[in-house]
Amino acid sequence: MVQERIVGNGVPRHGQHDIVVMLVDDQPLIGEAVRRMLAPHDDITFHYCQRSTDAVRQAAEIRPTVILQDLVMPDIDGLDLVPAYRQHAAMRDTPLIVLSTREEAGTKAEAFARGANDYLVKLPDPVELLARIRYHSRGYIALLERNEAFQALAASERTLREQLAKAADYVRSLLPARTERPLKTDWRFIPSASLGGDAFDYQWLDADHFAMCLLDVCGHGVGSALLSVSVINALRAKTLPETNFHDPASVLMAVNRAFPMEQQNSMFFTMWYGVFDRVSRTLRYTGGGHPPAILRPAGAARIEDLQQLESPGPLVGMDEDSEFPVDACHIGVDDYLYIYSDGAFELTRPDGNDWTFEEFVAFMARPVPADRSRIEQMVEFARQLQQHDDFQDDFSALEIQFPDGV
Repeated sequence: MVQERIVGNGVPRHGQHDIVVMLVDDQPLIGEAVRRMLAPHDDITFHYCQRSTDAVRQAAEIRPTVILQDLVMPDIDGLDLVPAYRQHAAMRDTPLIVLSTREEAGTKAEAFARGANDYLVKLPDPVELLARIRYHSRGYIALLERNEAFQALAASERTLREQLAKAADYVRSLLPARTERPLKTDWRFIPSASLGGDAFDYQWLDADHFAMCLLDVCGHGVGSALLSVSVINALRAKTLPETNFHDPASVLMAVNRAFPMEQQNSMFFTMWYGVFDRVSRTLRYTGGGHPPAILRPAGAARIEDLQQLESPGPLVGMDEDSEFPVDACHIGVDDYLYIYSDGAFELTRPDGNDWTFEEFVAFMARPVPADRSRIEQMVEFARQLQQHDDFQDDFSALEIQFPDGV
C-alpha cells in the first residue's frame, strides 16, 4: 500500500518546485523512521512506497526531487530498480540515493554504475540525510527550472516566428504587382528571420509620371515592419498634407515631418524616391541615407557604364527641418533602374569577410543570360556567396525597365 502524507504543519508552500522525497522500502518501520526525521521540515513533502512493483509507477506520478531506494527488496531488487527509473523519461535525471545495510565497496560501485547518485548506510543520521536530500534536490530543481526556462523561451520564439511570418505576409501582400507594360517591373522581397523594415512601391501619378520608392526602417521586428507599411500606405494613398508627389524633395520632406522618430519608438529609416517623366524621359530623384540606385544603360558591360543615383539627404525621421536635394538624369531606351535595400549587398562570406559595395557594383555590371533576370541572379548569387539561403537582413530589390515608347 502506498502512503502519502505532507510533513510539518500541512500548509503547502508557494514555490514553483518544492522538495519532494519518495522512500521505497519494504519495511514500514523504516518508512516511519524517515518520516519522523523529515517531519520538522515543512518545506519537504514525503511519500512512502512499500512495494517495489509500484515504485516506478508511483515515482512517475509524484515526480520526486529525490528517491530514497532500499537495496534489498522482495519481487524486484533495489539494484534492478535503479536502471528502471533511468529508463523512464520522468526519472532520467531524478537524484537517487541508495539506502542499504550493506557497506561493501563492490555493492556501492554497482549501485553507482547502474545510475545511483548517492549511497547511505541505513539508518543514516538525520542531519546527514537531510543535508543530502537538500543538496540533491537543489541541483535537480535548478535543472528543472532551467529546462522550463528553455521550454518557455522556445515557445516564445515559436510565437515570435509566427508573428513575424504573419507580418512578413502582410508586407508582401501590400507590395505592387509586377508589370510588363508600359514599364516592365520585377522585384524580390525576402524577409529575414527577424523581419526588417523594408518596403517599396511604384505607381503612375498620372498618364505621364511614374513614381517609385524603397525604404528601410532601422531595426527588426513587427514594429519596424508596421512603420514601413504606414509610410508606403501614406504614399500610395497620397494622404501626406501639402505634398507635391511629382516633386521628390516635397515627398521626402513630408514623410520626414509625418514620421518623426520621437513618435515612432525612436525608429528612423532610409528612403529613395524618384519620379520618371515619360515625355522628357527624365528621372528626378532624391533620398535620405539610402544606398544609391543604379542606372544600367542598355548594352552596358563595364562598371564605368553604370550610373549611381545618390541619396544625398539625411536619415528620414531624425530632424523635421531636414532638406533633401533633388537630382535628375536622362533615361535611355531599354535602360534598367535598380533600387534596393542594404540587405541586398551587406553580405558576409563563410570566412567572415564582408562583401563590399564596390564588389556589388561590379556584379551589377555583369551581363545576364537571356533566360535569366538580374533580380533572380542577385538572389542566387547572394545565397551562393553566404553559402546559405537565409538573410541576416531583409533582401529587397526592385528592377524597372524603360522600353521605347514609354
